[in-house]
Amino acid sequence: MKLQKLQILFIITLMLTGAFGAFAQGTSVQDWLIKPVTEKAQVVKSADGKNLVLQNGLLKRVFRISPNVACIDYTNLSTGQQLLRSVREEARLIINGKTYNIGGLQGQKEKAYLLPEWIDGFTAGATDFKYVSYDVKPITPRLKWNDTKYWALHTKPATGKTVSFLYKPQVAELSGLEVSVVYELYDGIPLIVKSLSVVNKGSQSFKIDQVVNEVLGMVEEESSVEGSFQIMKKPSGIYFETNYAFNNSMNYANSDQTTHWKPDSTYTSQVHYRYQTPVLLEVYPEKAKGIELKNGETLNSVRTHELLMNKDDRESRGLAIRKMYRTVAPWTSANPTFMHLVAKNPEQVRTAIDQCAATGYEAMIISFGSYLNMEDTTQVNIKRWKELADYAHSKNIKIGGYSLFSSRSISPDDDVIDPKTGKPGGAFFNNAPCFGSKWGLWYRNNIKNFYTKTGFDIWENDGPYPGDVCASTTHPGHKGLDDSQWKQMEIQKELYTWLSEKGVYINAPDWYFLDGTNKIALGYREVNFSLPRDHQKVLNRQNIYDATWEKTPSMGWGFVPLTEYQGGGSAATLEPLSDHLKDYEQLMMQYYGAGVQACYRGPRLYDTEETKQTVIKVINWYKKYRNILNSDVIHLRRADGRDWDGILHVNPEQKEKGLMMLYNPTKEEIVRTIKVPLYYTGLTDIARVKEKEGPVKNYKLNRDYTIDLIVSIAPESYSWFVIEGV
Repeated sequence: MKLQKLQILFIITLMLTGAFGAFAQGTSVQDWLIKPVTEKAQVVKSADGKNLVLQNGLLKRVFRISPNVACIDYTNLSTGQQLLRSVREEARLIINGKTYNIGGLQGQKEKAYLLPEWIDGFTAGATDFKYVSYDVKPITPRLKWNDTKYWALHTKPATGKTVSFLYKPQVAELSGLEVSVVYELYDGIPLIVKSLSVVNKGSQSFKIDQVVNEVLGMVEEESSVEGSFQIMKKPSGIYFETNYAFNNSMNYANSDQTTHWKPDSTYTSQVHYRYQTPVLLEVYPEKAKGIELKNGETLNSVRTHELLMNKDDRESRGLAIRKMYRTVAPWTSANPTFMHLVAKNPEQVRTAIDQCAATGYEAMIISFGSYLNMEDTTQVNIKRWKELADYAHSKNIKIGGYSLFSSRSISPDDDVIDPKTGKPGGAFFNNAPCFGSKWGLWYRNNIKNFYTKTGFDIWENDGPYPGDVCASTTHPGHKGLDDSQWKQMEIQKELYTWLSEKGVYINAPDWYFLDGTNKIALGYREVNFSLPRDHQKVLNRQNIYDATWEKTPSMGWGFVPLTEYQGGGSAATLEPLSDHLKDYEQLMMQYYGAGVQACYRGPRLYDTEETKQTVIKVINWYKKYRNILNSDVIHLRRADGRDWDGILHVNPEQKEKGLMMLYNPTKEEIVRTIKVPLYYTGLTDIARVKEKEGPVKNYKLNRDYTIDLIVSIAPESYSWFVIEGV
């Protein structure tokens, strides 16, 4: 009887920790966010030849390959969760006005669940694209990223397996078309990336009106008998992201243009009375129609990243997403230190380069409001900036500059045309150039020319293409309204990819990470920098805290105006720097202590020897702890001005397993006992903790992987703690 009770308690414990499913299936319950999984991605044909199995120890996806290809199993091996309830087509195309399924099987009547014994009775559709063959290869990098120019925490290219399924049409009017549906299964992370390509090998052109590259009959995680599902809970077991996102929101959730959750009326056993439960996932860009595919051309779909989740809390989901970026887009971990120079002449540029070199900064960006004009194509302009770039490089400093694309008007012939009025206007920023116009194509070519001839290293592209549609029928880069968004996106993606492969670091305030950009703004209100400095310190920490749930520290930039910015007077500014040294130091420590680079915008980094030494001290500290400071953030307490706030960096693979930054915004010393969560440091028994460079003290971890740490923080000040293993 006692043994039975122990067994029951053990099973309850597994269920509460989310490990019961994996335990029941006999798989590992190891947390891949802490300890790397050694099992490699595999693509294996079943013994009976009916199925193809993709698995990597963390997920399993099974495809029936006869009489057509269909996904019949999608399992999270860490939790045992089955994600599928029904078989669907592999993808879907609208070609010349008609809808065609790519793969898929028909015949499932009960759509709430799928039994293996039903599958042999399923059939292929008569007009569906039919599976021909499959091919397996190693994963190859998306970009030929130049990873030697900038400091980066992660530079190793991802590994895994790619399987490509080839399909051909069964109807004569589509003769010459071929479709490849591609799955990339990554090592060490429960991630699959799905895409497709359509190749025209025939003699006629085809009009592609829609490309749906993923269709999944997902299980529902909650039930509702009635309701309109205006607010839908995201599925806890999986996260979707594509490389088709924009609109300057500074986060993916509000930038996503492709994820569509729809009801499934064929699912007649669902709880909802009107069959409206949104459990059918379809991935496609809504405004990408009328794309002409000529002989010899290839149309590549968006890339759908499907990341399986172990847990449903915000922190662990964010950690998984951050790991995904480091895996598929390692260039996002590059994080050079830089200043944002406001310069009116070459002498100011040279002085700033000298100050960067003297203090340990690695790069300088010529800010907006300066005299840099990349659209000046004269030889005099190119020569001027090449000489300054050469000077910067002689000092081992990277140099870059600011360029505005959108949120301005070029001309009636080149601006976005509003489909409602037939006139310029109606863009995301009201007036904006079309990337497919003559000027837009010139702008792209000129940026390439400027960076090729000057040797500039960084491009800060403000107002990048934000998804505007354009009704012009005379722009050379698109045919009309229907294909205007897709074509402009392709132009921008090609430019970012080209620059990234040339080793140019890209700041852009929109979500183009998966196509080559390095950094986006944290998200902040610019007029807040006209507030008093003590306000700015608290607000900056709030911005950092809020922006690092799904972005790594290196993916976001902050802002520190050294001179007056949008008003505020002397109470808001840091210049003269020597007069506000305490605030200057803390603002630097807040950002560098978060691993976040800020735009230190002004004419200089220091004005006195004391200021110079302060900057050097902070930069040296940052570089000493750079690896852990660029590691994942665990959110401890958000700044509210009333009590302490802080964050904890964690990385089980580093010597420093953690580094904690704590702040006291009040005017009194505070003494607190803080429960520090160390689960994601990988420590399990003893933590060695030191405050700043003080003595080390050992702490025994509690059963919940925390330690109880008594801290004392001076008024309006901060402290930091290093955590190591024994």
